[in-house]
Amino acid sequence: MICRPKDGDCKVLVVGGPTASGKSGLALAMAEARDGVIINADSMQVYGGLPLLTAQPPQEDTAKVPHRLYGVLPPKDVCSAARWAGMALEEIHATRAKDKLPVIVGGTGFYIKTLLEGISPIPDVPDSFRQEANALHKELGTPAFYAALEKRDPATAAKLDRSNPQRLIRAWEVLAATGKGLAVWQAAPRVKPPGDIAFFTVTLLPPRETLYAACDGRFKKMLDAGALDEAKNFMKNETAGMALSKALGYPELKDYIAGKTTRADAIRLAQQSTRNYAKRQVTWFRNQIAADMVLESADPGALLNKFS
Repeated sequence: MICRPKDGDCKVLVVGGPTASGKSGLALAMAEARDGVIINADSMQVYGGLPLLTAQPPQEDTAKVPHRLYGVLPPKDVCSAARWAGMALEEIHATRAKDKLPVIVGGTGFYIKTLLEGISPIPDVPDSFRQEANALHKELGTPAFYAALEKRDPATAAKLDRSNPQRLIRAWEVLAATGKGLAVWQAAPRVKPPGDIAFFTVTLLPPRETLYAACDGRFKKMLDAGALDEAKNFMKNETAGMALSKALGYPELKDYIAGKTTRADAIRLAQQSTRNYAKRQVTWFRNQIAADMVLESADPGALLNKFS
């Protein structure tokens, strides 16, 4: 049984790891073996618009088992970790109600950590505050914007990377909307996940050489599948501040389409940025997620023997 409410034993399998590590294939194998439903935990895959570049599951995979939270938001929408966790819990409850196994899979470590440990109770911010923050950032530029934030909310500014516009804008909009800085909200008691869920977490951390080769090869496969045309179509409706604009490989393809670089250089730089991101993910998962099991390869047999 996957869920025995009276015993408080409702299992959820969580598969995390860096991009191109094989975690989606591992999750699919587990969902097939244990009558599961796959729930996305990737901050780019939650959006529609760039399914190839964000490596969303192909039709042959979605035909085998149900997949949830892939491409469910329009590119102009904003998805925070708290919002995603709320959507994921809804899918977990719906899956458990059918006596199926929820299988969370993704590479956005902060999303997974939020689901496992809870998050600070920051209220939703109306879109008008976000638009104002974006407009002010565009007007001032990042250094001056950071200086303005530091003057208004020094405690929060001290914790932020002053060269990360997305984090700075987020801090500004929260302060403007709530009257309290992010540092204050983050110090508040966390909103915990439901106590009747028993998470089993596995991280997939292949050897560096294997992972980097997979990153390089996957980007070439994306191009062969039509990622360049996908990027061209996305550019037609792209607006400032879209999260998808930072999808791996998109900035490089955008420069190539605009004539700012060669195709060969675009491919090389996209592969490099993917490898760099994978390296950061490996470090994050090793240091931030206390996994029940760590695998070097996507071996469903090893996981099936451990997870019951």
